[in-house]
Amino acid sequence: MSTVSGKRVALRPRRETAPLSRGAVLGLLGLSALYFLFPLWWLVVSASKPFGEQFSGTGLWFDGFGLFDNIARLSSQDGGIFWRWMLNSVLYCGVGALVGTALSALTGYALAKYDFPGRGALFGTILAAVLVPKVLFTLPLYLMFSGVHLIDNPLAVLLPSVVSPFGVYLARVFAAQTVPDEVLESGRLDGAGEFRIFRSIGLRMMLPALVTIFLFQLVEIWNNYLLPSMVLGDDRLQPVTVGLVGWNASHVAVPPPLVVIGSLVSVIPLVIAFLALQRFWRAGMTAGALK
Repeated sequence: MSTVSGKRVALRPRRETAPLSRGAVLGLLGLSALYFLFPLWWLVVSASKPFGEQFSGTGLWFDGFGLFDNIARLSSQDGGIFWRWMLNSVLYCGVGALVGTALSALTGYALAKYDFPGRGALFGTILAAVLVPKVLFTLPLYLMFSGVHLIDNPLAVLLPSVVSPFGVYLARVFAAQTVPDEVLESGRLDGAGEFRIFRSIGLRMMLPALVTIFLFQLVEIWNNYLLPSMVLGDDRLQPVTVGLVGWNASHVAVPPPLVVIGSLVSVIPLVIAFLALQRFWRAGMTAGALK
């Protein structure tokens, strides 16, 4: 019972989640995890088999172990160009994700914390850009880069990757919810400039959210295939996604098992990035959930 304005009001007991509902949710989560992890498990098992047996058996359990020999074969194929592709992907993703996250942080912070003419229209344009699939920009980008002679140049991959409307949107939402105006005003009263306030106060408060944006950018650039395949004709400039697809298309020159082994190796950097940054990533995903 509770007393409100002299009247006794009965409080409703807190409802516990029904066991059936809990079981249904856990079952759906388990099926989703199985659906997404099954291809990765098949990849690990197949890549670990002795060379030439990647497509034999059920593919659900180990039948011999030849992972190190397989990686040695992968390294010797075409003069070790696979590791050049991996280095290219790390370069494109690292630079693109870092610069893209910095630009998203600056733009999102400005949209959230400054009032200027056209702010609403600008944010609406960014939201509209989020809804447009990036694949639609591939042909215009190719024509534009061809006109300025950037074909077969790493800048043709790096320049589009640093622009992320979705990253700007996330940064704007996180800045509005996690950076109090009172803290910024106290920094101004202490005589700090606007960029120093952003660097010393806003950026630190937005750090978990920025890690989330960085991971989204990293995965998007790493998995990008269409644009690099069109603007990079030189094999030594291609990322690993384009290189593996080229290997898969040439069954005679490159044995198909090497594509399976290379696919496993190519996902390792993404797994390492998620495991290393998961603490910040989880905090960023829940930022602003509680007011």
